[in-house]
Amino acid sequence: MKRTIRLATTGALILASVKAFAGATPSPPGSEAYIIWPSDGTVITGGKLWVRMGLRNMGVCPKGVNVANTGHHHLLIDSDLPPMDQEIPSDRQHLHFGAGETDARVELPPGKHTLQLLLGDYNHVPHNPPVYSKKITIIVK
Repeated sequence: MKRTIRLATTGALILASVKAFAGATPSPPGSEAYIIWPSDGTVITGGKLWVRMGLRNMGVCPKGVNVANTGHHHLLIDSDLPPMDQEIPSDRQHLHFGAGETDARVELPPGKHTLQLLLGDYNHVPHNPPVYSKKITIIVK
């Protein structure tokens, strides 16, 4: 019985140590995500548009591929940045481009909308420090 308790305790300590040392994937200095198109203030007619995504000092690679200094884009629509220590949500306001896409066709309803890019690592978690674009505003007529 004592041996079992020791093993369980040791196992718990090992798991706690792994969690303590686990952290966000690092991003290199000077990394920057940016929206190539549309630009801030663009007026779109019809609601369908292509969003072109840019990245400086890092590479783009699909989700699940763990390669240093790479990640994949997430487009935040009408949303603030999510918590930086958790997986980026996947819903209508947080679009994932896990195949490594650098442009995407998006359809938005009429009105004012904000767009922002956030780079995620192989597990959809923001890098450390996080790599994200300036938030832009567009109008759909």
